[in-house]
Amino acid sequence: MGKYTIRVATGDSILAGSCNPVQLWLVGEHGEADLGKQLRPVWGKETEFEIEVPLHLGRLLLVKLRKHSVLLNVDWFCKWIRVQGPGTRGEALFPCYGWMQDDGILCLPEGTARTASDDPQKLLKRHREQELEERRKVYRWGSWKDGLILPIAGSSLGDLPRNERFLQDKDFDFTFNLAKVLKDLAIKGSLDFIKTVKRLSDFNQVFPCGKTALSERVRVSWKDDTLFGYQFLNGANPMLLRRSKRLPARLVLPPGMEDLKIQLEKELQAGSLFEADFSLLDGVKPNTIICKQQYVAAPLVMLKLEPDGQLLPIVIQLQPPHYGCPHPLLFLPSDPPMTWLLAKIWVRSSDFQLHQLQSHLLRGHMMAEVISVATMRSLPSLHPVYKLLIPHFRYTMEINILARRNLVSEWGIFDLVVSTGRGGHVDVLQRATACLTYRSFCPPDDLADRGLLDVKSSLYGQDALRLWTIINRYVKSMMALFYKGDEAVKDDPELQAWCREITETGLQGAQDRGFPISLESWDQLCHFVTMCIFTCTAQHASAHLGQLDWYSWIPNGPCTMRKPPPMSKNVTERDIVDSLPTLQQARVQKTFTKFLGRQQPVMVALGQHKEEYFSGPEPQAVLKQFQVELAAMDKEIEIRNKRLDLPYEYLRPSMVENSVTI
Repeated sequence: MGKYTIRVATGDSILAGSCNPVQLWLVGEHGEADLGKQLRPVWGKETEFEIEVPLHLGRLLLVKLRKHSVLLNVDWFCKWIRVQGPGTRGEALFPCYGWMQDDGILCLPEGTARTASDDPQKLLKRHREQELEERRKVYRWGSWKDGLILPIAGSSLGDLPRNERFLQDKDFDFTFNLAKVLKDLAIKGSLDFIKTVKRLSDFNQVFPCGKTALSERVRVSWKDDTLFGYQFLNGANPMLLRRSKRLPARLVLPPGMEDLKIQLEKELQAGSLFEADFSLLDGVKPNTIICKQQYVAAPLVMLKLEPDGQLLPIVIQLQPPHYGCPHPLLFLPSDPPMTWLLAKIWVRSSDFQLHQLQSHLLRGHMMAEVISVATMRSLPSLHPVYKLLIPHFRYTMEINILARRNLVSEWGIFDLVVSTGRGGHVDVLQRATACLTYRSFCPPDDLADRGLLDVKSSLYGQDALRLWTIINRYVKSMMALFYKGDEAVKDDPELQAWCREITETGLQGAQDRGFPISLESWDQLCHFVTMCIFTCTAQHASAHLGQLDWYSWIPNGPCTMRKPPPMSKNVTERDIVDSLPTLQQARVQKTFTKFLGRQQPVMVALGQHKEEYFSGPEPQAVLKQFQVELAAMDKEIEIRNKRLDLPYEYLRPSMVENSVTI
């Protein structure tokens, strides 16, 4: 019995309000009170009212909501409900951050995170079970292509749960800007079909001048060996380089190259020999674009790390050796300039393929989707891991459906202008999926395995380690509030089901590649959750943010090659131009690089989400400390970058988005 003050917050998006009346119930440990139709939600507003409840409810457990449809059925986006009164111990928070549709009843539990065992009277057991039952009907595993990790079911945006769709501001920005770039492409690209590129400088016609300082630097200096090597450390795809432990078996040194072998062995012994091997592309069927055959290579690049940190190429082999075929040519810095340049362009085109498919799409977008779908199917909203992870899933499912519909679909962008389109890209994804290892998603392990831990010029490596450490400390501080030891982790059935759902179902049985199927200790839990957050934020940012910088100048990252790899070292500028994309292909690459690589106006930086999923001061203090550490790292990177010739910003916390949204 007593008076309750209730505040209800409606979302800020234009269509978040509703004209439908909303009925509320307060559910406590001793009873339930129907408050009647008390609310008409108003966009961007908080509604407050007081009400006398004649029942003794005790500690509040849930708020139940029902939106009544009268003539019109208008969805309502509820941010949260706060209740103050008997049994609330101050003000109780009931987080929602979701849409109410139709006239079903929605139950919002009080925001204190609880594991299944942290409910001795089983007051919330049925709610947890019902919530997961309903979620599993909506969040179903789908299948895109055989041999790949699983997406959410559905091929169109209408198939998605409403809570996974873009809100109006994001939807308007994405749709408006996409329409704008398509219009510009249609207008400016209409003449590209009759234009021919005669010299490398002709690609200035499609270069977006003034977009970024680094893209301008690339346009001017892209022929330099130092910039070529730098990209393996800190470019758009820093995931391929590794320190050599031995000379690669595929590197065939013909007679007369004894000096090269001596140099390679000397660098190997000194620990300064590195390699970038594109064997994943070997045998991939290339695309045919407008009846013209395109070409794919599988290069091997051997590089040396200089004492000053510069990484310089020593030799390039464009194709692996094949039985019964002549030994592949080896290209050297001492070759004629145009010959050496064409070999490097082939490497850059191959890197474009693996970057977009393996590092960006698979390891960023698709892996984040697996984590998000598994979480929605396995963890109730009361669970602390759910509350910790949910901000990092915002918009991921919709952007991935858009990618499957428009980028890698039949007649999508890959089919139209990329050399691995029309099936080759699926082949690459299938091969890359078979190589996914748990250690490769954890920078301390990945950088150690690739021999990059002590490479100071690997700014990606330094920043990835620092950011991983900060995220891991955040996860440990939060998990320490809810798990007091290894036994608490092992005895959490929801947590174990979540882990299995990711590894066995979403990743299609990846336990043989190190992914856990159970969590046996507190440390293992924290490591796994850190991997989830890092993948959905920093790992995607490291592969996404560099596209505009490194691919705006088409010869530095051509989407396709129109001539086969050179069979001799007699190469002219005309040979290079004829191998590079047409002007029309180049404009399509530039257009979508510019659209996808632009600064997102509706952007939430890592750790800066405004949604409150946790109740109580302790989780809020942990998040605040996380934000303080991120701000300190951000400032340190800003200071460091002022001293650098080429600043590295892709893992700067203020630029890392809190989820995969683009």
